[in-house]
Amino acid sequence: MKSERLKDDEYWMQIAIEEAKKAERLGEVPVGACLVDALGNIISAGHNLVIRNCDPTAHAEIVVLREAAQKLGNYRLLDTTLYTTIEPCVMCAGALVHARIKRLVFAAYDQRFGAAGTIFQICQNPQLNHRIEISAGVFEEKSRQLIQDFFRRRRLEKKNYYD
Repeated sequence: MKSERLKDDEYWMQIAIEEAKKAERLGEVPVGACLVDALGNIISAGHNLVIRNCDPTAHAEIVVLREAAQKLGNYRLLDTTLYTTIEPCVMCAGALVHARIKRLVFAAYDQRFGAAGTIFQICQNPQLNHRIEISAGVFEEKSRQLIQDFFRRRRLEKKNYYD
């Protein structure tokens, strides 16, 4: 059962990674996500649109939650799993709890903003009325590399601009 779940997690994380690449092509921080129902059907997929939409809340996870809620006609996204290429921030983790996501699978830990265990523990906080099952590290290196390469290029572009 566990190895079967890992195969499923790897399949869906690859979809999230492809979404992250779409964000990168738009000049956005390469973060992607997708939401899957209990039967293994994709409900929504998306990527960061913060810059393009001039919207500080347009993180990949929020984009996916909004689309899924509209499709399903319900803000409660029960019995779903969200896959994302990086550990959610406080805003996104809070939204996952409010949406009643059952399970969160993320690739890379976020040492600066992580709110699913690294810095804050929003998703499993005993003071909240909903807790999310968490799995981490699926394609961690691949996702981390995407983000590191993106910011390395941005720093180089900035340096070259001012030289």
